[in-house]
Amino acid sequence: MREPVDRRQQRILAAVQSRGTARVRDLAAELQVSVVTLRRDVEELAREGRLRRGHGVVHSTLPTQELPGSGTAGPDGDMVAVVVPERHSYLYETLHGARTVLEAAGMRIALRIAPQVAGAERPLVERALADGARGLLLAPRWRTPAAEEADYGWLAALEVPAVLMERRPRPGSALHALDSVCSDHWYGAHLAVEHLVRLGHRRIVFATRDDSPTARSLRASFTRIAEEHPLVREWAWALSSPDAGKDGPYAAQETADVPTLLRKLGATAAVLHSDVDALMVVQRLAENGVRVPEGCSVVAYDDVLAGLGTIPLTAVAPPKAEVGRVAAELLLHRLTGGHGTGSPTVRRVELLPSLTVRGSTSEPITS
Repeated sequence: MREPVDRRQQRILAAVQSRGTARVRDLAAELQVSVVTLRRDVEELAREGRLRRGHGVVHSTLPTQELPGSGTAGPDGDMVAVVVPERHSYLYETLHGARTVLEAAGMRIALRIAPQVAGAERPLVERALADGARGLLLAPRWRTPAAEEADYGWLAALEVPAVLMERRPRPGSALHALDSVCSDHWYGAHLAVEHLVRLGHRRIVFATRDDSPTARSLRASFTRIAEEHPLVREWAWALSSPDAGKDGPYAAQETADVPTLLRKLGATAAVLHSDVDALMVVQRLAENGVRVPEGCSVVAYDDVLAGLGTIPLTAVAPPKAEVGRVAAELLLHRLTGGHGTGSPTVRRVELLPSLTVRGSTSEPITS
């Protein structure tokens, strides 16, 4: 599985242009590529005049006044801060969707990348506000419900408009009335299950990560759908990666290797979140002599990399870029005070995912 060069270079360009200057090593870690690969891409982009190289750093070639992430607001205070977790390609696509709307409105973007530690977003937000940000687009990591609730107090006290992206606060919480835009992950789970059931699959394994609100939402959705579906005969849930259960506790079956669980259940299909874990499971199945889709149909959830495998994976695609676009539109609506008098009505928007059928699913083979 290898990301196309042009797509990787577009990600590099977007990351550099969003902040003006970036360190090579930081970019490599953020984009999850080797330093050697990133330097090679930067050299090519520099030859084309799309970036400028420095000693260990890379600079955007856009004029300063055009930079969406130059870090300082213009005379009218036209800067918006966007805070997303590091190493999260899903949310980077959401970021690019927001960027198109904000740039069209003449807003600058101050991008903040939150490291993988609890509470990392708050100091980044405080710094952005001190730099003059008028509004915020936020996607806190929230690895656990406890980490989520720990952020409710300071987020609710923000004195500038803010919109959550792919995050839905607990009903009745301090953030219940904060603008938010999410994918409808129940509907995404429904698409995956209905596709497999229509093909004739009756025993299905579901696997998700344990470290994001999306994963927790998917687990609840798969559980509800499988329990209520009249044609799903047997099902089981497990963690999608052997190292995903560090925050436990989980039952033995819930931490079982997915191929092992498939054999134990006699399952003919699996739905896995995320793409990388789905592609890894396909590789492990092949090592065990199980061919996809003949021996097991596989559906991935995210569709960031699902189509790049040796066997392109059928995948559910949340509307990642559209989430960012709608969130940016809500934020602009807040910043302009809406179209009438008084405060704009709080909005909680849900967007429906779609299913792309590729070569990893087929009817089960009956003996």
